[in-house]
Amino acid sequence: QVQLVESGGGLVQPGGSLRLSCAASGFTLDDYAIGWFRQAPGKEREVVSCIKRGGGSTYLADSVKGRFTISRDNAENTVYLQMNSLKPEDTAVYYCATHGRWGTCRREDLYGLWGQGTQVTVSS
Repeated sequence: QVQLVESGGGLVQPGGSLRLSCAASGFTLDDYAIGWFRQAPGKEREVVSCIKRGGGSTYLADSVKGRFTISRDNAENTVYLQMNSLKPEDTAVYYCATHGRWGTCRREDLYGLWGQGTQVTVSS
């Protein structure tokens, strides 16, 4: 079964850290662009970070630069989003997604396979 499964979300205090995982099954993640998106209540979904197909280039949104890191473990067929120095405004449902196009990884409309999402809540 082709699917993406996110995990690692939860409740954390401001300044804390979480590591999200996105495990792929039924296909090889390395052959695809991978993106992490988030959607906060009442807001549109936005791209947080992504890796282009081929793995040569990554993107981080300005709002998370210096705090978040995206990485991929090909042996585990899993992509991670390490989130440090978390802020209340990082509270959202986080999704991972993949697409098979070469080039940009920032366009949400290119992504065809999505995970179910994992809730991240940053609050004291």
